[in-house]
Amino acid sequence: MSEVKDKALRAKQAAGRMGLADTRQKNAALLRMADALIAEESSLIAANEKDLQRGRTTGLRASLLDRLKLDGKRIAAMAEGLRQIAALPDPVGDVLESFTRPNGLRINKVRVPIGVIGIIYEARPNVTVDAAGLCLKTGNTVVLRGGSSALESNRRIVQVLHDALAETELPTDALQLIESADRSSAGEMLKLNGLLDVLIPRGGASLIRSVVENATVPVIETGAGVCHTYRQRSGQRESFPHCDQRQGSASVRLQRNGNAAGAVRLRRAASGGAGRPIPRSRRGAPRLPQVPGARPGHVAGGGSGLGHRV
Repeated sequence: MSEVKDKALRAKQAAGRMGLADTRQKNAALLRMADALIAEESSLIAANEKDLQRGRTTGLRASLLDRLKLDGKRIAAMAEGLRQIAALPDPVGDVLESFTRPNGLRINKVRVPIGVIGIIYEARPNVTVDAAGLCLKTGNTVVLRGGSSALESNRRIVQVLHDALAETELPTDALQLIESADRSSAGEMLKLNGLLDVLIPRGGASLIRSVVENATVPVIETGAGVCHTYRQRSGQRESFPHCDQRQGSASVRLQRNGNAAGAVRLRRAASGGAGRPIPRSRRGAPRLPQVPGARPGHVAGGGSGLGHRV
């Protein structure tokens, strides 16, 4: 039996127990996982350094190396993400709709776990933690297949999370990582009918398209953009970029791992006539003033449609 099928089968066998876990059990596990990440910071960074070194050797771009890198701050953010998931309301058991039939029979539409979720994603170790946390909180088991450039990081992260789960009331088999770097392992996941209940691709447009076009299991198709930033009439002029019609196009990123904005849309009454140019960074790329409540970031050139007024 292949690694992919074996681990999907393990996740399937754990799904029944996972679906019956109560909120207390799930939250306790998530908090224990968060503590374990902090405690194992040094081993996570050591594993990540192996990925970084291999990436440098193979000529991985600086931007991809940055996405791949783990440090104390990023590990703390991963742990905090798990704590935030634990603090969220448990969706399992929510009654979405209720009605009574003429014969007196009462029918409820209730949220229940999906079962086994497969997730294929690229080289961002933080996604391993986010995906595991969200799936466990919702009572699902998960089979993860990350990018090969983050393999050592993902292996160590999942080992740490497994060790943490072993100290809780949740099954350790609820979390599985495909460790094969061969692309055929991702292809095999697309055909695991009867084992995977749904597959989610998280990454660029080419990855999403490949999964959607080739999978025989149900797929939740995530979006690749186009993201719009909109300023309404009441927006504060000094905190929002106005685009001059003479200004070139730009692509906006408000955080390192956020989505690129394809357009900034302004109401005519909010634009105050001709807008002011977006400030330039030292490298010459357009740069956004920080928007209150948004995480700081940068603007990279190359988008389209920036500054359209409605």
